Amino acid sequence: MSKNKRYAIIDIETTGGLSKRDRITEIGIVIHDGDQVIDTYETLINPERSIPSNITRITGINNDMVREAPKFYEVAKKIVEMTEDTIFVAHNVRFDYGFIKHEFENLGYTFSKKQLCTVRLTKNVFPGLKSYSLGSLIRYFGIAVNSRHRALEDARATAIIFDKMLKLQTGQDKIKEFISKGLDLTKLPEGITKEQIKELPESVGVYYMHDDTGRVVYVGKSIDIQKRIIQHFGKTSKKNERMLQRVRSLSFEQTGNELIALLLESDEIKKHNPEINKAQRRKSYPFFIYQYLDLRGYLNFSYSKSSKKNKDGKDILTYVTSKKAAVSYMHRIVKELQLCDKYCELGPKDEHPCFQNNLGNCLGACVYEEDVESYNARAKIASSYLNTFFEENLFLILSGRSISERAIILIEEGVYQGYGYLEQDHVQFGIEELKESINYTKSDTKEASYIIRNYLYNNECQTITF
Repeated sequence: MSKNKRYAIIDIETTGGLSKRDRITEIGIVIHDGDQVIDTYETLINPERSIPSNITRITGINNDMVREAPKFYEVAKKIVEMTEDTIFVAHNVRFDYGFIKHEFENLGYTFSKKQLCTVRLTKNVFPGLKSYSLGSLIRYFGIAVNSRHRALEDARATAIIFDKMLKLQTGQDKIKEFISKGLDLTKLPEGITKEQIKELPESVGVYYMHDDTGRVVYVGKSIDIQKRIIQHFGKTSKKNERMLQRVRSLSFEQTGNELIALLLESDEIKKHNPEINKAQRRKSYPFFIYQYLDLRGYLNFSYSKSSKKNKDGKDILTYVTSKKAAVSYMHRIVKELQLCDKYCELGPKDEHPCFQNNLGNCLGACVYEEDVESYNARAKIASSYLNTFFEENLFLILSGRSISERAIILIEEGVYQGYGYLEQDHVQFGIEELKESINYTKSDTKEASYIIRNYLYNNECQTITF
């Protein structure tokens, strides 16, 4: 069981306990091939902020020690290379994995690994101990440690404990159970093995399910392809039953980021018209949302069924799949931006306060208690959110399929044109050079624009305008 797996046993020191606030100050990595330790790595890391004195008292790491140390981005490639094709092991793995994953997210890179927690493992393999803290286990096993709360020393101690479990049958069984947890072999389609599932990437992309003739019967996207497919086969539903009956092979395409996965999934569903993707087949957009200024100068939003007559002269922001979808958008902007029901086609345009005003959510524009300038400032934010047309030509720059790669999306003449990949160092090239990396597509521009706008509303993204 252990010989064909590699484990990255990792410990970190940090400026505090919250991954979204604090930073890593030191990392230690021990690579174990299932039989023995084959490699180690350690480095201090400049956290780009001060280390609290109470943390220094615990770790011994102070500001002077990290001042000339590399920053995380400078060692990120080394961490990726060392941990490639490994299972992430740590004592209280959620802490160490959470910090490292967050550091990579700050670099625009998705760090995704299967994880093993030696706290949980030791509780199962060595039941009945008074404490399962790393310090207690070090004392229990009589492990010699030179410096507690230093990354490599703690990682080495964890590796010794992990090695002891690997050498026990009960330990091997528990490790195998934890790695395979969530995958019921009796529910896999005919012809698909557990080994094939394990070979699927734990990264973002689009996956395909094929029937016995190779025809695509389902297309999906996920930030963790392997995990998502395991979830499909672990569910009990009509769709799951169809998958078990029809699916005979799997394939995938890694995209490096969720936005390209969403765009590719949309294109591939339209291309293959897969029989199990009922809800996601080709969409039509028979309604549109538009904006206008009323006689008092307040910015209003409304919707209408698409026709040449209805569209004529209107400032259209987006097309939607139904009246229900349009109303849903209106409710969202009213709620999130404290807009007025009356000015969003959700209430009668009379002299009475709107429903949201009675609830205390509308600031009074409906009865002219809020001035035009103040109201329109928020309404323009709503307009930007609803608008799926792009006024500028631009590239969106996102994480690629490796730490040294970037993905780029081209928007030109108001619509999505396609995407491509290039080395991070090449992002600063000229516009024409960037365009040469684009694979142009004949996407449904309405749906692609909706996907991109919705993504940008919820996520920050580097852009280059031209």
